[in-house]
Amino acid sequence: MATPLTASQMLTALIAEGLDTKERSGWRTHDRGNRGDGWGPVHGVMIHHTGGTAPSDGEIVWSGRADLPGPCAHAYLAKDGTLTLTSAGRANHAGGGDPAVLSAVIAESYTTRPPAPHKHDGSPGAQDGNARFYGLEVSDRGTGSAWPAAQYEAAVRWATAICRAHGWTAKSVIGHKEWSDWKPDPAAFDMAVFRRDVQARLDASTKPKPPTASAPASENHAAPQCET
Repeated sequence: MATPLTASQMLTALIAEGLDTKERSGWRTHDRGNRGDGWGPVHGVMIHHTGGTAPSDGEIVWSGRADLPGPCAHAYLAKDGTLTLTSAGRANHAGGGDPAVLSAVIAESYTTRPPAPHKHDGSPGAQDGNARFYGLEVSDRGTGSAWPAAQYEAAVRWATAICRAHGWTAKSVIGHKEWSDWKPDPAAFDMAVFRRDVQARLDASTKPKPPTASAPASENHAAPQCET
């Protein structure tokens, strides 16, 4: 459990982790305010793929869709590893998810994977993930193809930066597919491998080794992953 980072704290943490970071005009106050359970306390970070292609997917992350307002994440990650900041508050990225997963993330009590989710947005007993998780939308169609090395490494660095700022381990990092039983993202790799790479950066006392290249997964197309 933690108080959310301020916009300045978030930016400082990301830059310190070596990310190529851009600030979209207005990102510091671009959020969903006190809707749902509000924003915070925060417990972890969530990785998504957009299900689309640039530049339209980046605009959806910022503005949302006709049926769902933006922002749809705290940051948007392009194929070349450039990170664009889109929010420092509540964002529509996670939607409802499994309370057992949330409990496991809060306690960092699981081994390789959190318990399998059995809830989704709108299902009875689902928890409001938008109040509890930072979200990263990564530009990817969701076909299962491996992400470019620069993009994957930047995603690892983003998750590491947030975890380091809060004093969390990599067990506070999950994929959307581990939160909701309706979601496939990210489709490109096993989240256990991603967490291993995040933890390696957190543990490194010298210059961290580059993360392991992600292996392709089975094809799984998906629409952009905004969630109420």
